[in-house]
Amino acid sequence: MASGYVDLGYKPRQDDLVCLFYLEPSEGSTFEKAAEQVTAESSIGTWTDVSTMNPNIRERLQPHIFLLDEKQGLARVAYPLDLFELDNIPQILSSIAGNIYGMKAIDNLRLLDFTLPEKIVRSFEGPSFGIKGIRKLLSVRDRPLVGTIIKPKVGLPTEDHARVAFESWVGGCDIVKDDENLTNQEFNPFEERVLKTLRMRDRAEKESGERKVYMPNVTAETEEMISRMEFVKNEGGEYVMIDVITLGFGALQTAVKYAKDLGLVVHAHRAMHAALTRNKKHGITMLALAKLYRLIGTDQLHVGTAVGKMEGPANEVVSIRDEITLDDVPEYGNRLKQEWYGLKTVFPVCSGGLHAGHIPELMEIMGEDIIIQAGGGVHGHPDGTLAGAQSLRQAVDAVMKDVSLEEYARSHVELSRVLEKMKK
Repeated sequence: MASGYVDLGYKPRQDDLVCLFYLEPSEGSTFEKAAEQVTAESSIGTWTDVSTMNPNIRERLQPHIFLLDEKQGLARVAYPLDLFELDNIPQILSSIAGNIYGMKAIDNLRLLDFTLPEKIVRSFEGPSFGIKGIRKLLSVRDRPLVGTIIKPKVGLPTEDHARVAFESWVGGCDIVKDDENLTNQEFNPFEERVLKTLRMRDRAEKESGERKVYMPNVTAETEEMISRMEFVKNEGGEYVMIDVITLGFGALQTAVKYAKDLGLVVHAHRAMHAALTRNKKHGITMLALAKLYRLIGTDQLHVGTAVGKMEGPANEVVSIRDEITLDDVPEYGNRLKQEWYGLKTVFPVCSGGLHAGHIPELMEIMGEDIIIQAGGGVHGHPDGTLAGAQSLRQAVDAVMKDVSLEEYARSHVELSRVLEKMKK
């Protein structure tokens, strides 16, 4: 039986892992009782007293609930470091976000954030490149990076895929990537796609005089995924894209380690995240997931847009951006303080329903250290992909020059056509 976990006078130690939960008790339970049962299940306890428990275990490993705010539904729990295995994301999550969601004592439970102690942070290598490394790779020092996703996301034959990529690059995109559900289908086989698209990348670099990158989606069973990463590297690729949530945390740790050895940049697509994050009363926040992906070492991560088609208010998206780009993250609202001890940054990716007309507002909210990815916003241009890529780059250039889109569009027909389409 859960008991003795509430200790409102407890001051978390430097090596504690601290969790912030939102909690709604079920009928017949109290807020405090539900919090205790969650804490017990995520650590040393179970549903009843057990003869195998001894004072030494309780003294060393018992967590402490040091804040209970029933009005806001918040509970803070400090877990001793010895409960966790270093460099093991699945084990950490099985503790703080495992069985607890299925308990009868709760109607809703959401892991809002957690603070990782120094020893856990330093057990991970973090990203290989970070924002500075990626900017150096692409020779783009200040403006946002501009990219697109090949659309339709599935269905294009290989030749068409490579052609669309080329038009996107010469139009001004720095980045072209596969979408989340394109891997190795019969209509567009993986190896053929990589070969032909990288060939087009080389041609686009010669014609534009700019560095260009392609992000093939290598997501698969782990051994197959590693084989695909090796193929990309051997053919002159510099990036891979991974669907990090559907892949799973343990497999991702393995994949990232192999990518590091190969010198590949890892782009993290968050497909399926909303199944875990969208319910504001239950599950886990995207902020918490973003921290895990920085630990594991992805170099780029989708964070939302606040202005496109995907759900997510601006303050939430900005908070995630701060979490993956700052070294010392201050406490803000339901975001806990986090120090990253020199772990490299992750490049925030804004994607989901964007087009050139969104760029001023997006950059005002998110700043310049972002990657802007537009799929339909490029390929849905009235004059096609090339013009769509040009319009996106023109919008970024206008903001960097502190010129309104309307003024810039007077001398840039591709941008003008987007603004006309918006009005309609």
